[in-house]
Amino acid sequence: MIGSIFRTMRVYQWTKNLVIFAGPIFTLRILEFPIAAASVAGFLSFSLAVSGIYVLNDVLDAKNDRHHAVKRNRPIASGKLGIAPASMASGLLLAAGIAGSYALGARFGTAAVAYVILTAAYSVVLKRVVLLDVVAIATGFVLRAVAGVELVRDQAGLQAREIEISPWLLICALFLALFLAIGKRRNELELLEESAPQHRLALGAYTKPLLDQLVAVSTSATLIAYAVYTVSPETVAKYYGRPLYLTIPFVLYGIYRYLYLMYAENKGGNPSEHLLRDRATLANVLLWCAAVLAILLWPVA
Repeated sequence: MIGSIFRTMRVYQWTKNLVIFAGPIFTLRILEFPIAAASVAGFLSFSLAVSGIYVLNDVLDAKNDRHHAVKRNRPIASGKLGIAPASMASGLLLAAGIAGSYALGARFGTAAVAYVILTAAYSVVLKRVVLLDVVAIATGFVLRAVAGVELVRDQAGLQAREIEISPWLLICALFLALFLAIGKRRNELELLEESAPQHRLALGAYTKPLLDQLVAVSTSATLIAYAVYTVSPETVAKYYGRPLYLTIPFVLYGIYRYLYLMYAENKGGNPSEHLLRDRATLANVLLWCAAVLAILLWPVA
């Protein structure tokens, strides 16, 4: 049972919560030990709460998941994990995650609760509504980024005006998440074909041409938003003229690589899994992180 619960927690999906570290990194606080330690604790607390939602989602989706070629092997859908123990595990994970988040600060805890409410609404209602399903997923990524900044504010005792969130950075996170969510929908539609509506009601309203158009729009918007963020006057002034725009090629390659996986290898169904298994993507992300840290922490004359 413990192994089945652990599988249902989908720990590999915790990579999405690494967005929390964007706040400490882009506020130049990541090398301060209290902030770094709190960021790790915040990542773990937030991830436990998210896993609670994953378990709840599998409980609610057990019937539909049995129509999916891959998801029908999940512990709850396959019958290896009962509804009662799964529901109890979901409650415990949510309680532990939210309590741990509030222990790190009221702002961070509130952001975690907001994310839980959004994902719960997604699991119950929003995932059945065409277009709103992917918008809800993208909004969740923005809440993760906001949570990282709120964590820094909590730990440093700073007011909201002392650490500002660049709107361009949030817009970039929004469109990147839309890009990944739309890619996942396209993969599901191609994999399930006629049985797609039985697995997820909203899938019946999507078509491949529509999703391809949405992919193109979100891809362009992501690249433009990130490029504008790196060269905007506010960013240049904040980082004392450091050339953050030098990291644009990493973002460009990362998006192109995912498009290749999506269209050439039909692997757009699980971005988190590809991040861990695709060596080129993982190397690119690590190089981007190293480049960002090197540029932001480079001494200014």
